[in-house]
Amino acid sequence: MACDINDCAVFVYALFGISAGNHRLWSHNAFKAKLPLQIILIIASSLTFQYSVLNWVRDHRLHHRYTDTDPHNAARGVFFSHIGWLLVKKHPEVKRREKFTDLRDVKANPVLRFQKKWAVPFIGSICFIIPTLIPVYFWNESLNVAWHLSFLRYVASLHQTFLVNSYAHFVGTRPYDKRILPTNNRSINVVVLGEGFHNFHHAFPWDYRSAELGTLFFNPTTWFIELFAKIGWAYDLKTASKAVIEGRAQRTGDGTRVQNKSVS
Repeated sequence: MACDINDCAVFVYALFGISAGNHRLWSHNAFKAKLPLQIILIIASSLTFQYSVLNWVRDHRLHHRYTDTDPHNAARGVFFSHIGWLLVKKHPEVKRREKFTDLRDVKANPVLRFQKKWAVPFIGSICFIIPTLIPVYFWNESLNVAWHLSFLRYVASLHQTFLVNSYAHFVGTRPYDKRILPTNNRSINVVVLGEGFHNFHHAFPWDYRSAELGTLFFNPTTWFIELFAKIGWAYDLKTASKAVIEGRAQRTGDGTRVQNKSVS
């Protein structure tokens, strides 16, 4: 039982590594983080074993620059955008365009360079070895149960991330930009800890809240960032102004944004 509870806690912690770390901090520079918070986030990110943050940022920036024609192209269907893109070789055009993706800021980050240099032993240990050995050593869990729960957490965290690439591009509304596939979907938002307002995010990728409603709706990742902002470890939190948001919705939205709310 203790192993189950702790693995769930590790699972949630790992998701913050992706949503707050890989995504909002390092991919979009939506806020800045001091070294202690970066260390917390790099460990959390490594728990998901989505290879190095540098690779993750490269693919995600490419995803935004070429929305709907990117590495996990949603125009090729739900399965491809969810996991199929990882089962085939990258399209030559994707490889070509990767070379033009600006990564100078993340490549200059010593925390990310360390993770990249020691990717396999560091990420492998954080994701599998340590989470397996801790319950075995401290509360006499069997190695078999501890290992399989760690692997289950890993697989679940992968699919949690993949849902943003797939489900959040097909089901929902497009209050800010009806010309692109990303949608706002409140149901998936709960699963992905506040990353479900994907149409808003693609319209305003620099906004640390990743949603117009910010903390007024279920957005644990935003709460996480704001918690560390209170102690000074997160700072320079960027937001899109109300006027800019309203203007964009009026120009390109599908009409579902009502009184500062996105109907999903």
